[in-house]
Amino acid sequence: MPKSTDYVAKQPDAAGRILYDSAEDSVWHDLMMRQMPSVEERMATPYLEGLALLDLPSDRVAQCKEVSQTLGATTGWRVEPVPALIPFGRFFSLLADRCFPAASFIRRREHFDYIEEPDIFHEIFGHAPLLTDARFAAFSHAIGQAGMQAEKTDYVWLIRLYWFSIEFGLTRENGEIKGLGSGLASSIAELQWAISDKPELRPFDVIDILRMPYRIDILQPVYFLIEDLDDLFAAAQRNLLADVATARALGLHAARYPARRA
Repeated sequence: MPKSTDYVAKQPDAAGRILYDSAEDSVWHDLMMRQMPSVEERMATPYLEGLALLDLPSDRVAQCKEVSQTLGATTGWRVEPVPALIPFGRFFSLLADRCFPAASFIRRREHFDYIEEPDIFHEIFGHAPLLTDARFAAFSHAIGQAGMQAEKTDYVWLIRLYWFSIEFGLTRENGEIKGLGSGLASSIAELQWAISDKPELRPFDVIDILRMPYRIDILQPVYFLIEDLDDLFAAAQRNLLADVATARALGLHAARYPARRA
């Protein structure tokens, strides 16, 4: 995640609602209108079913409280607003508590096409749909539980499994590659890129994923294709800390991306 941000977290009022102004509501609306055609064509069924279940508003920024009502009734999860940047330890602890942390601000117009840190659009439009599905919710919960037991030095290894599945996973439906992860659903450029013939696609393998370095500020050069979603759900039953130890012993793969400029 980025080390700093110039965005300021918005605080909910006593009723749990966050006040967004008309300009912020307009950004949300325009983001949804831009994403929906691409999402409907290129995202996988579990995401689309979750999105339909949430029935997010298109004319204003969705509220964490209302999204939590739907999640609570389906999988027992909730969404709570947090600052843009939280440490891995807190992220894992919230997942372990069946709570998804949602950055409470929405991007400004100058960052409409790309924002490095997650905003409320990415969090709600991208992440919340899969949390309506008990299988995906259980996987995220397992990541959180593993993180709570992990040493801090293991955090960057463990988070890769979340990154290459819930954030940027791909799957196949009826012979077509479809987007699964939240980073694809909330980014029109990333979704188009991911299902093109340009990036490298690798089969879903937990150890391979844990060894794959990534950068958050570029289109991903590597994606993992989950042919059978049961393989992902089965990963929730693994000893993930033992998997991290195995990956550490084998070492990181060579980076598929250029180094950051100083």
